[in-house]
Amino acid sequence: MTESNTEPHPLIQEYLRELHVLRQLSAHTLKAYQRDLLELEQFAQAEKVDLKKVLNAQIRRWAARLHAQGKSARTIARALSAWRGWYNWMSKKKLQVNPVDDVKAPKRQKSLPKALSVEQALALIAFAAKEAAPKDAWEALRDLAILELLYSSGLRLSELLGLDLEPSQKRGETSQGWLDWQAAEVNVLGKGNKRRTVPVGGPALEVLKHWRAIREERLKDKVSAALFISSQGSRLSPRTVQARLRSLAIRSGLPTHVHPHMLRHSFASHVLQSSHDLRAVQEMLGHASIASTQIYTSLDFQHLAQVYDKAHPRAKTKS
Repeated sequence: MTESNTEPHPLIQEYLRELHVLRQLSAHTLKAYQRDLLELEQFAQAEKVDLKKVLNAQIRRWAARLHAQGKSARTIARALSAWRGWYNWMSKKKLQVNPVDDVKAPKRQKSLPKALSVEQALALIAFAAKEAAPKDAWEALRDLAILELLYSSGLRLSELLGLDLEPSQKRGETSQGWLDWQAAEVNVLGKGNKRRTVPVGGPALEVLKHWRAIREERLKDKVSAALFISSQGSRLSPRTVQARLRSLAIRSGLPTHVHPHMLRHSFASHVLQSSHDLRAVQEMLGHASIASTQIYTSLDFQHLAQVYDKAHPRAKTKS
């Protein structure tokens, strides 16, 4: 609906004056209120309805019309808020029912985290590998192993940091997660205490094996079950990984802020683009549902491995 140059309804004008004087809203906010209320008035005029006698069903229809016009959920929510506020004010003038009270705007679509392109992901890994090349660059090698595993298997940061070198052998204890070096799989405990197994690509596994050897040298007499350790031999903190990954991406020249979840999303996007197998990707990510529907949990792991090997840019071993 196009914006009109006509003056709003006298009661709308009175309401806007009160907002200006009593609530001291800015000119910009008042203009937004006026625009939304004028749109309400235009809807009523088009259907020859008295603004003071608008029904709930009509509000719902007009909100649906805004949606059909391509208005965003945020815009519709703002309009409904303005309409609701005006009718609340009108109720003090003996209007008995607010027709907007139980009308809700459509849910806002959650914006997905940005993903790196395949070229960007591989360039970042290549830069990290170059920094990890010197023999004394043990932290850079650890960062490369983290980067490879995040992108290779789509792990959450908490899942990655909970990984042990191997399953706990202590009686009554179960590791939060571990690497199965022979099977080239990572076993993690995800959200809802649900375990899942995800393939680890060949290049990532090779880097992880290199890191495993260096890790033992760094620990010396210290004991730690954690796969990824700090200079003190303790399990890495999330902030350390976030900071080092951000710094690595900046030094590599990537024109975007890189964080662990971006690598998880890149993993999902790149496998999905190649395989078009949404269920397999969902299983590997450990998501409970797709578009508010129950996930199929009976996928055969061998099928997941086949999808992974065919689709992931770094699934195959180097020749």
